[in-house]
Amino acid sequence: MARPSSVRAAALKNGWRSGLEERNGALLDKWGVFYEFEGERIEYTKPARLCKYTPDFPLITQGSGKKIYVETKGRFMVEDRQKHILIRKQRPDLDIRFVFDNPNARISKTSKTTYAAWCEKNGFLYARKTIPREWIDE
Repeated sequence: MARPSSVRAAALKNGWRSGLEERNGALLDKWGVFYEFEGERIEYTKPARLCKYTPDFPLITQGSGKKIYVETKGRFMVEDRQKHILIRKQRPDLDIRFVFDNPNARISKTSKTTYAAWCEKNGFLYARKTIPREWIDE
């Protein structure tokens, strides 16, 4: 990590994030202008971005002809979980299911939640290692 310049270090010490902010604060002080440095927060929404999801196995069940999507996961990263929550909210008509190498793996080192528990909480069917024949026969 780079060391801050002496001007920036002094600014940080005095509660500023940069020498430029400190310099402009001093100028406003000199002019007698009231301000509160970073005294407000303004909410905004990042613009939506259209994304595309490519499921591993789009399948038609042999019993009812229903379409299901099977996603195989060795590691179930936070980005994957977030993506599938968004897809579930925006496309509740899709039947997405997971096959995990190990459904008992934890979602992170610090969490007690397993892949299986995450699926159960969020309404996804899951299996271990292979696609269950029952899914195909539905």
